[in-house]
Amino acid sequence: MIIFNDTIIIDEAVHEKWLKWVQAVYIPAVMATGYFTSYQILNVIDSPNEGVTYCVQYSANSIEDFNHFYSKHLHQLQAIHNQEFENQFVIFNTLMKTVD
Repeated sequence: MIIFNDTIIIDEAVHEKWLKWVQAVYIPAVMATGYFTSYQILNVIDSPNEGVTYCVQYSANSIEDFNHFYSKHLHQLQAIHNQEFENQFVIFNTLMKTVD
């Protein structure tokens, strides 16, 4: 299984608004692409960063599914995220594979 992880450090003043928006708008849009089977949202409780840190992890069955998502949808979705919360967050992505 492939895990696509978004780690977001969001300004504390808007983190509740961001979380509601991500749950209502962004994650449904990502899941609607059909390339992921599930997701989970985690709050990093021991982050050394200013702001509030979240991880959103999306599970895909294969690297091919992720690559299709990446080439067809990721940049458009990131642009929507950037427009909604411009200059209020830092994000980095990690691609992982589960070990059996």
